[in-house]
Amino acid sequence: MTVNRVTTIVLTALAPISWGSTYFVASELLPPDRPLFTGAMRALPAGLLLVALSRTLPKGAWWWKSAVLGTLNIGAFFPLLFLAAYRLPGGVAAVLGSAGPLFVVGLAALLLGEKAKARNVLAAIVAALGVSMVVLTSQAQLDLVGVIAGIVSSASMGAGTVMTKRWGRPEGVGPLAVTGWQLTAGGLVIIPIAALIEGAPPALDGKAFLGYGYMMLINTGAAYFLWFRGIGSLSATSVTLLGPLSPLTAAVIGWAALGQALSPVQVLGMVIAFGATVFGQLPGREAKPKADGPQGTPRTETPKVKVA
Repeated sequence: MTVNRVTTIVLTALAPISWGSTYFVASELLPPDRPLFTGAMRALPAGLLLVALSRTLPKGAWWWKSAVLGTLNIGAFFPLLFLAAYRLPGGVAAVLGSAGPLFVVGLAALLLGEKAKARNVLAAIVAALGVSMVVLTSQAQLDLVGVIAGIVSSASMGAGTVMTKRWGRPEGVGPLAVTGWQLTAGGLVIIPIAALIEGAPPALDGKAFLGYGYMMLINTGAAYFLWFRGIGSLSATSVTLLGPLSPLTAAVIGWAALGQALSPVQVLGMVIAFGATVFGQLPGREAKPKADGPQGTPRTETPKVKVA
C-alpha cells in the first residue's frame, strides 16, 4: 500500500469520524425536535460557501447531475435518516446505516464494473456485526416505517456514492466545486420538506449558532469535501467501508463526553468493527505476469499495428 493511498484513506476517514459527532452536537447544542431544519442548515449554507470559494457553477448536464447526486447523498438521505432515528432506537438505526457498504458493493459491481470481492463483502458484514454489538440493546424494538426508512436511506447514500464515482467530475473542475453543487442541491430539496413538517424555524441562541457553525463548516462542508475527494481517488467500495467509523466515533464520544458506560461486549464490538474497516482497506493480491521459459522472463506480445 503506497503512502499516497494511506494518506487518502486517512483523510477520507475523517468524514465519517466527523459525522460520528452529530448526535453529541445535536443533543447538547441544537434546538430539539428539528432534525430537518438541522439538515437544511448543515447542507445549504455549506454548499453555497463552497460554491463561492470555488467560483464555479455547473454547466450543461452537470446541472441535473448535481441535482441527482445532491438528492441521493443529501436531500433524500438526511430526511430518511432522521425518520429512521425517530422511529427506531438509535442502535437499530445505526446498524441499518452500517449495512450501507453492502449496497455499494452490489451497485459498484453493476454500474462501475468493480468486482464484488468476497473479502469486501466479508468486511462489510463483520463491520455491521461489530457495530451491532456496540449499539444494540436487549430493549431494541422494530418499527416497520423506521426500518424501511433506514434501509432506503442507506441505499440512497450508497447509490449516491456509486454515481459520484461513475460520473466523476467535469474536466478542470475540482472536488470543492462539485461538493458545493451537491450540498446546495440537497439543501434546496430539504427546505420545503422541513417547512411542511416542522413549520417556521426555531429561535436560535448562542449555543445553537455555535452548533450550527460546527455542523456547517466541519461536519458537512469539510467532511463531504473529504468524502467526495476520496471517492475520486479510491474505489467506491473502499470509501464506503469507512462508514462504520461514524457509529464507533459516536460511541466513543458518548463514553468520553457524556459519561455513557461501555460494556466489555461493546468494546469487543468496537475492536471487531474497526478491524473489519481496516481489513477492507487492504489492497488485494495483484495478478503476476505470466512467464515464458525457465528464466521467468515476463511474456511480451508483439504490438498490434492498426492498418488504415
